Amino acid sequence: MTRVQLTDEEWEFIGPYLPTGEYGPYPERLLQQFEGVIWRFRTGGQWREMPMEFGAWSTGHNRFRQWRDAGVFKALLEGLIAEAAKRGEVDLSLVSIDSTTARAHDDAAGTHMGEDVLTTLEKAAAGRLVHG
Repeated sequence: MTRVQLTDEEWEFIGPYLPTGEYGPYPERLLQQFEGVIWRFRTGGQWREMPMEFGAWSTGHNRFRQWRDAGVFKALLEGLIAEAAKRGEVDLSLVSIDSTTARAHDDAAGTHMGEDVLTTLEKAAAGRLVHG
């Protein structure tokens, strides 16, 4: 596996979205750490499995959490959308909003009920429950 996952052009776009503090991360380490985050989500591997070429796994994990909490990924996504719109590359036919809700049976959700409770609920649902 090669360490370089981003092209220079991609890095030029992404780099400004990644914050640097007074004490780090140092700009030359940002690319390494960001690519470690990319590796984690591309492979589905665990943080502890991250190759050392991306730095310590704990640093990658901590940096990811800091960026997540600071809204870096949201800002990056919004920046990508804005850049695509500026180029005329936004295709709204790919946007889908779906409010469908599919309810699972109680057993699928891990709910376990006694037979008497289940019978009472079924009668209530069918409108046959007599209050008295």
